[in-house]
Amino acid sequence: MTDIIFYEKPGCLGNRQQQAMLRRHGHRLVIRDLLSEPWTADRLLPFLAGRVVPDWFNTSAPKVRDGEIDIHELDGDAALGLLLEEPLLIRRPLLQYGEARQSGFSPGPVLDALNMVLDSENDCQPCPVETENASVCRETT
Repeated sequence: MTDIIFYEKPGCLGNRQQQAMLRRHGHRLVIRDLLSEPWTADRLLPFLAGRVVPDWFNTSAPKVRDGEIDIHELDGDAALGLLLEEPLLIRRPLLQYGEARQSGFSPGPVLDALNMVLDSENDCQPCPVETENASVCRETT
């Protein structure tokens, strides 16, 4: 079995739920800190391939959520510069399985290769608030 490299924001409840789902399916994870990784354009771009620029961003990041950055007005070069400067802006998790890479816990090359089908009623992407009533990320059965 090939390990899945899982770049997380340490302490993120959503990332913990995503990791638990992958482990329930028998996958081994290599957990890395997204925020302290030495990102370069060449290293980050393969995770973003196939997505439009706004989908490169974590919409829960304060600068995006509060409107300081308009992700719909950025071209690829400007967006990449912001992501490299401030990794908190990167849509997470970043996943790598063999040669497949993707950003976000949604349909994409890695989850497709793992045959993971997510429950369309439960969005596994946003960062849930850490409460008893936090949404739970689920796969279909």
